[in-house]
Amino acid sequence: MAAGWIDISVPIQTGMVHWPGDSDIAISKLSEISKGAVCNVSHLSCSVHTGTHMDAPLHFLPDGKSMDSLAFDATIGPARVIEISDPHSIKPEALRKERLKPGERILFKTQNSAKAWKSTEFAKNFVFISKGAAALLAKAKIRTVGVDYLSVGGFFEDGVETHHALLRAGVWIIEGLNLQKLKAGRYELICLPIKVAGADGAPARALVRKSGK
Repeated sequence: MAAGWIDISVPIQTGMVHWPGDSDIAISKLSEISKGAVCNVSHLSCSVHTGTHMDAPLHFLPDGKSMDSLAFDATIGPARVIEISDPHSIKPEALRKERLKPGERILFKTQNSAKAWKSTEFAKNFVFISKGAAALLAKAKIRTVGVDYLSVGGFFEDGVETHHALLRAGVWIIEGLNLQKLKAGRYELICLPIKVAGADGAPARALVRKSGK
């Protein structure tokens, strides 16, 4: 990609993996030039939490902010990729050595990036942020956190608790990243969700570029 930018988004496509209970993703043709139409027009049907997307506080907090209230500086600017080797979850002890600073944008690379996105079947045992680690991130006043599967919280545990800890602290959440091509280090991040009025989330395009700082 031009100027060193790396696309860390997951392509939206018919039949792709999604959170259990969410609507299936389907892309269909409303009109096609090959069939005599003057233009091609497609129809997309999906949850706002499809593929690479962002969670708004409203996703888990009744009075939380909606997705269209996102401040651009939450997802545009310096970011740090932290690699996690734990195959179960991101735990507090793994973060204490990282010297987290207020305002940081943190992207977590786990085994999800190499394994989970290869299947259209939902991976229930994906690596997630434990509620203890979420509390630590909130206390550190992290600005934005990104993960490389469909939820910051686990499927079997810490799903609600992790979301609550982050969103109540004003931490913006990016989910569904693919960080397989990245190494730990500092990057520039651009991630912008679709501006859907009043939404609890929205699909997003995310790009990073290696930073010299």
